[in-house]
Amino acid sequence: MNEHDMTTFWHWWVVGLTVANILGMVWLILWTSKKRPGEVAQGEEMGHTWDGLSEYNNPLPRWWLWMFWITIVFSVIYLILYPGLGRFAGLLGWHSGNMLNVEDSQYHREMQRAEERYQPIFAAMAERGIPALARDFDSLTTGRRLYLNYCAICHGADARGARGFPDLANGVWQWGGSPDEIKKTILHGIHYDGDPNTRRGEMPAHGAFMDSEAIEQTAHYVLQLSGRPDADASLASAGEAHYNTYCMACHGADGTGMTALGAPDLTQDTWTFGGSLEDIKTSIAAGRKGEMPGFLDLLGEDRVHVLSAYVYSLDRN
Repeated sequence: MNEHDMTTFWHWWVVGLTVANILGMVWLILWTSKKRPGEVAQGEEMGHTWDGLSEYNNPLPRWWLWMFWITIVFSVIYLILYPGLGRFAGLLGWHSGNMLNVEDSQYHREMQRAEERYQPIFAAMAERGIPALARDFDSLTTGRRLYLNYCAICHGADARGARGFPDLANGVWQWGGSPDEIKKTILHGIHYDGDPNTRRGEMPAHGAFMDSEAIEQTAHYVLQLSGRPDADASLASAGEAHYNTYCMACHGADGTGMTALGAPDLTQDTWTFGGSLEDIKTSIAAGRKGEMPGFLDLLGEDRVHVLSAYVYSLDRN
């Protein structure tokens, strides 16, 4: 069997399966809608009783049945207009293009037209500073759309974050909250691949050289730094020495962190990976690795500029 024969075979295979499924759905609806011999009238008992409950002949409402017919008609119209039946291209001639030649695809041409239309708008916004955009309603509306499309999946629609993903609306910035720092974070992300523009979001594990007692004591000291009432004073006192030995270089003597390293401020009682005693002990013992993709290649600098203005505005609303 040569390549052409295989292509023809799979073409008719797809056509046959698709048509058979549609006809099968039509048959199933007609068969289940047909009145059976001896069937009781609608609303009457059918003679089936279980645990004191009787079954009545109450079919689904007619609008429900019509929804099935509408979806079948829609699928037929779609398959006539657009590709879906093997090699049949549809009457409208839509195609995704050659995967080996992306520029020949209809998707690529549509994206080009959209870029020609919208890029000048983003370019004009990008000429203004981020603080100014953060006070402009139209710019914020555009920035919010970008945020919902590209950021909300991790940080949430309300930007309050989730476990492992920072809260962007509480005014606490691990990598700095200035307009330039926010833009740099979005442009290049948080990871390390040899690019000097990227930051490494990693806390080393200390479990190899700190025993469980030292980790417990250090965790209570961290709780004390954040002003938590559940910190044990005696354990925290013992944990201060461990903190000064292993943690102070990154988080600072007062626990306020270091944005240049992405070391969080431990005095704010805000926790990306959870703030319970067990969570903190896990962070100390096993370390943490955080990664965020950079959006420079995906969005371009102008769009990132507008998106940065929206993120900058979040803790100022």
